[in-house]
Amino acid sequence: MAKDKQAHIGVFGRRNYGKSTLVNKLAGQEVAIVSDVLGTTTDPVKKSFEIPGFGPVVFIDTAGIDDEGLLGEKRIEKTEKIIEQVDLAILLISDNIFESQEDRVIKKLRERDVPFIIVYSKSDLSTPDDSLVEKVRTLDSAGFLVMNKDTETEELIRCIQGSIPESAYSNPSLLGDIVQQGDIVLLITPIDIEAPEGRLILPQVQAIRDVIDNDAVCIVLKEREVDAFLMKTKVKPALVITDSQVFLKADASIPQDIPLTSFSIMLARFKGDFSNYLQGTPQLSELKEGDRVLLLESCTHHVSCNDIGRSKIPRWISNFTGKQHKFDVVAGFDKLPVPIENYAIVIQCGGCMISRKQLVNRLKPAVDAGIPVTNYGMAIAYVLGIYNRAVAPFVQVDRNAADYL
Repeated sequence: MAKDKQAHIGVFGRRNYGKSTLVNKLAGQEVAIVSDVLGTTTDPVKKSFEIPGFGPVVFIDTAGIDDEGLLGEKRIEKTEKIIEQVDLAILLISDNIFESQEDRVIKKLRERDVPFIIVYSKSDLSTPDDSLVEKVRTLDSAGFLVMNKDTETEELIRCIQGSIPESAYSNPSLLGDIVQQGDIVLLITPIDIEAPEGRLILPQVQAIRDVIDNDAVCIVLKEREVDAFLMKTKVKPALVITDSQVFLKADASIPQDIPLTSFSIMLARFKGDFSNYLQGTPQLSELKEGDRVLLLESCTHHVSCNDIGRSKIPRWISNFTGKQHKFDVVAGFDKLPVPIENYAIVIQCGGCMISRKQLVNRLKPAVDAGIPVTNYGMAIAYVLGIYNRAVAPFVQVDRNAADYL
């Protein structure tokens, strides 16, 4: 399996509308705190479990969209940010109320192309009137259900099964259109301070599994073993994938007639905005003195003194341009320090810990604003002078991508 394909489903609605109760009913256990007190759920809470007959999912229980006060505004902002992360949304309504808060959620879901199911909750206390039903019919939702605490969940589960995009749980191959049965794929995996103790980093593990799934042969070496291995064995790999941090060493060691790329570029093509990356990467040459550069890490990790995003990439870019730039690094889905329009370019990590939808949504504000976007591995290859070689294995199988080279 190329990546964690658990579908992410967000549950939205006003305070005390039964969001946490619904999550518990679907899970078949008490995974979320339920209380009659308004605002019990103050921050988004992720719960992973298996829906019988469907598979593994991540439900995200959110704070009320009608929260109040300064803290309430911050909670609503966090709730709305969750829309960028979900594959499907469930919007709870009740008491025949459908006002600006609900309209705002629907608008944001549509902006992100997220399908949504509307559930009228607490129907034992009030039932939907004709005007509300008519309103819901105009919204083109993926379903409209009326439920209360005693309603079984089978119909909702069927609606989830029929509404969630296939991309949320399908498992396309990382290398399936490049690697053939019996091919030898060489992975160059330096073990440094950023590598987890006793383990490989996730993109390396994903690559190994994908090579095996494609009935090819996987050989894993540290960078200092490559020259001796090739000399002794005379093996000619069909593809070499390296860690971007040792690109120059790999480029020197691997003969030019052997395709070479990186784990980060592999992920860029698999789940990133690859066409926009190809278009945006050359804009590194256009950076001016004092330009602001945004580096997006989509996960949190231990920060070392020679961190790839905070140290190495800024140093390589400044050496390449010969100019001084302002570099901002933002981890996870944290808020940007300045508006996106203030940046000359955005550089996204491989995104191994998030879904393609989450990654593309993370970059959407930059793309919509016309800000060039690229990827860690592609940016590194460009400033080190081996960009065309590094993206060639994927460009050669993608005619649309070739237009950008």
